[in-house]
Amino acid sequence: MAISDADLVIAWKNVLDMCNVKAGEQVTILTSDDSNPQIVSTCRIAVAQTGGVLTMLNLPPINGEKALSRDKSGYVGKTPLAFNSAALAALKASDMIIDTMQLLFSPEQAEILETGSRMLLAVEPPEVMMRMLPTPEGKARVLAAEKILEKAKVMTVTSKAGTDFRCSVGQYPVLTQYGLADKPGRWDHWPSCFVATWPDEQTSEGVIVIDEGDILLPFKMYAREKVTLTIEKGFVTRIQGGFTAEYMKSFMDSFDDLSAYAMAHVGWGLEPRAHWTTLGLYNPEAGLGMDARSFAGNFLFSTGPNTEAGGTRDTPCHLDIPLRGCSLSLDGVAMTREGAVVKTA
Repeated sequence: MAISDADLVIAWKNVLDMCNVKAGEQVTILTSDDSNPQIVSTCRIAVAQTGGVLTMLNLPPINGEKALSRDKSGYVGKTPLAFNSAALAALKASDMIIDTMQLLFSPEQAEILETGSRMLLAVEPPEVMMRMLPTPEGKARVLAAEKILEKAKVMTVTSKAGTDFRCSVGQYPVLTQYGLADKPGRWDHWPSCFVATWPDEQTSEGVIVIDEGDILLPFKMYAREKVTLTIEKGFVTRIQGGFTAEYMKSFMDSFDDLSAYAMAHVGWGLEPRAHWTTLGLYNPEAGLGMDARSFAGNFLFSTGPNTEAGGTRDTPCHLDIPLRGCSLSLDGVAMTREGAVVKTA
């Protein structure tokens, strides 16, 4: 069912309050030509209700001639801010930024956050945003998992499908997403509810098996048969299987960039309101697929850039692949067991 403007305004006001937006703060809504108009218009009203000082900043899309589709996650890291110093200065001067364009993985996003600006990405369908409205309980689950992951040294993941993966962790920071940009310098995405980190360089080893029914993003597709990835010294060195494997490899090869095959963030979903089945109910171009990334108990692994964690792999090819039925452990302590979250706090 569609979401009314009135309900979305109320939701935005709730989220902005939880993001600690106060009267007099400089709030910028960043838009582009493909921003969802309902998200933008209702957020604008909610910002006024908080007493925030509103700026609307619209930037034209770029990379249309390079990207393979209009999907916002199909070609990442290159944004109009690379050529627009005035816009970059305006965002750095903002206390709170609502990003409906998607700056994720860009060096400019990192620059902005370093100034203390808060940034909330909002590009999912309003129906998904409303169903997974951020909550204190979700934030608590993510922060509890963060405490454990910060102390961990080794992550292992197994599954009945054949996954047998291991990596060291601790070199890179922990990524927490609970849908709220509620402190200076914090980035988040409404909706989200998961925790992850990046493997220590050259330590990822083993086999990851994408089983039938698992999800491949940004393709927004379910695997139709098993795909076996061989991981050696932090890189995917072999992709074996049927059509799905061929499709995945052809896409990654099209970037002509070895970094596309590097292991990126690894973690698990913590949102019981998210469902792996919802991907088939939406236009693939409507959002990024945050149900898939967040559903409770998934093992979410990715390939490509690590600039979000302070690394140097700046590649526009980024795959997120949430798997079902996996058992993930940190230093031998189970976080998920056969796709179900093990209570850790």
